[in-house]
Amino acid sequence: MSRTVSRPVIGVSTYVEPARFTVWDLPVALLPYMYVEQVTRAGGQPVLIPPAGEPAALVPRLDGLILAGGGDVDPERYGASPHPHTDYIRKFRDTAEFGLMTAALEARLPFLGVCRGLQVLNVTLGGTLHQHLPDVTGHRGHSPAPGEFGHLPVRPVPGSKVAKILGDAPVTVPHYHHQAVDRLGAGLTVTATTEDGTVEAVELDSHPFAVAVQWHPEAAQDCALFEALVSAARRPDATIRSPGR
Repeated sequence: MSRTVSRPVIGVSTYVEPARFTVWDLPVALLPYMYVEQVTRAGGQPVLIPPAGEPAALVPRLDGLILAGGGDVDPERYGASPHPHTDYIRKFRDTAEFGLMTAALEARLPFLGVCRGLQVLNVTLGGTLHQHLPDVTGHRGHSPAPGEFGHLPVRPVPGSKVAKILGDAPVTVPHYHHQAVDRLGAGLTVTATTEDGTVEAVELDSHPFAVAVQWHPEAAQDCALFEALVSAARRPDATIRSPGR
């Protein structure tokens, strides 16, 4: 007998990295559990998508998609040579996620990009990246130390989806990124920045809901971005509610 899933199905991309758990030390398809908690809290059903097989073929089965954080995008994809600090490149993950991103955009699937997810979106649309932000900003506030979030305020652009979700006022959010948008991809609009000018959110103008942020909302107390994605996954053309909903 068939069963109806009442929660929108939200696919979330995963890492593949060496990991230790119980008595094992193996390569593992993994994801910080904060993503799972945030999607569930927002009313969605998370489904993890490893970078293997043909993940793009899953798009018709999904109600929404999150491209999660992770290592650096291979700079060959935007015509650049690797910076000395560019690291944790996983070409197999790039192949899987760029295909997944392209299929999701073609299907107009509600999408949220997180950190690396923003960068994949930008490069998919022909943009480029600053490979090491301290060379641009002169400080390390966006990624202060290994395994340590920075906490910097971002200012949403009034009228944007991000502002409708988070409000117009600056909001302090957890950061962990040493790369960011340089040249903006086709059709994207910058919808939040930090005081140093770093692009912290973009939206795809032609898409009902394609929002990407450079910070880590999965590590924040507020799940508003995840709620907005799940709401769009239920009703792709739904109006985003403002804070205080």
